[in-house]
Amino acid sequence: QLQLVESGGGLVQPGGSLRLSCAASGFTADNYAIGWFRQAPGKAREGIACINKNDDSTWYPDSVKGRFTISRDNAKNTVYLQMSSLNPEDSGVYYCAADLRRYIRTVQAMCTPANKAWGQGTQVTVSS
Repeated sequence: QLQLVESGGGLVQPGGSLRLSCAASGFTADNYAIGWFRQAPGKAREGIACINKNDDSTWYPDSVKGRFTISRDNAKNTVYLQMSSLNPEDSGVYYCAADLRRYIRTVQAMCTPANKAWGQGTQVTVSS
């Protein structure tokens, strides 16, 4: 059974850094496109970092580009999200998700909430 477990969230001051982990079990994460998504209170869930299968190409929206980095550790079957220069607008529940489609046109097209298997989420709060 495909399972994803996020960890690493917490309270961080503006300008700080945090690394989130997404541990996969029941499947080989390297065979799937994986994304990190964020949901702030009252807002829709949005894709903020995605990594494709096969070529590990990545995509980020402008709001996090240059500050966030998604990466894989295949030996640990884990995907990470390194976040830096955090600001209060980055607060929310962060989810990782595996894309369930066999064919993915582009990593940007994949980075939406549709057709995903989800973890339970981890809270990130950026506040002084």
